Amino acid sequence: MRTTTRKTMFLSAAGIALVGGVTACAPTASQPSNAANQDASSQSTSSQQSSSNASSSSSGTSGTSGTSSYQDGSYSADGHYVSPNGEETIGVKLTLASGVITDLQLTPHPTSPNTQQFQGEFISGINAIVVGKKIDELNVSKVAGSSLTSGGFNQAITEIEKEASK
Repeated sequence: MRTTTRKTMFLSAAGIALVGGVTACAPTASQPSNAANQDASSQSTSSQQSSSNASSSSSGTSGTSGTSSYQDGSYSADGHYVSPNGEETIGVKLTLASGVITDLQLTPHPTSPNTQQFQGEFISGINAIVVGKKIDELNVSKVAGSSLTSGGFNQAITEIEKEASK
């Protein structure tokens, strides 16, 4: 009878340890587990290696705003960032009025299907975050699961701010 008691205690302890281990590894409501978030978080270290090269061009300016330190008009720039696939580029074209972004168009320049997916997700969600906001208050970090594309976007915004400054 002692052997039966020992087996029962051992199996009970093993069961509790197994349940505890599975529970500790399960995602919580604050930890989404979709593939896009996993890929974006695994790529977060490479976002710190983003390139500092950006090309910008003014598409024309028209007048100045009353209190803004930026000239009204349309501006465009390419932002560069590094992904696991290498250097990537995202094209940004926007219209400013009194320092506020009134229109935004992004052009993806993917080098791989993975980049195409993340740039597409970023583009699908960025207008809701940016249009209607002051350009000098922007600091986009992650949009629709895409965290690296925001590095290129922010770089292009910085170049546009320089171009539009009075």
